[in-house]
Amino acid sequence: QVQLVESGGRLVQAGGSLRLSCAASGLIFTYYTMGWFRQAPGKEREFVAGINWYGSTTYYTDSVKGRFTISRDNANDAVYLQMNSLKPEDTAIYYCSADRNLGGVVTTDRNKYDYWGQGTQVTVSS
Repeated sequence: QVQLVESGGRLVQAGGSLRLSCAASGLIFTYYTMGWFRQAPGKEREFVAGINWYGSTTYYTDSVKGRFTISRDNANDAVYLQMNSLKPEDTAIYYCSADRNLGGVVTTDRNKYDYWGQGTQVTVSS
């Protein structure tokens, strides 16, 4: 069975950095575009960043461009989100997700993603 397990979330001060990790199992990792989404209290789950199966294409929501970097390690079935210059508005539960996609496209549509992790809490204090 497919499992996506996130880690790395914690409380951090504004301006700080965090690196989130997602370990995947039970799937052929290179068949999947991987994405990070987040959900703040009272808000819808939103796309943050995505990376295609080869790592050649990445896409970010505007609010994190220049601050966050998504990467993947296909040898170890893992995807990462490096978050720098964190702001209080980045506070949310961050979810790892997998979209079976051999075409190399990164989609921002959460309904296209097949599998989800349980999430990891990121809290940025001002």
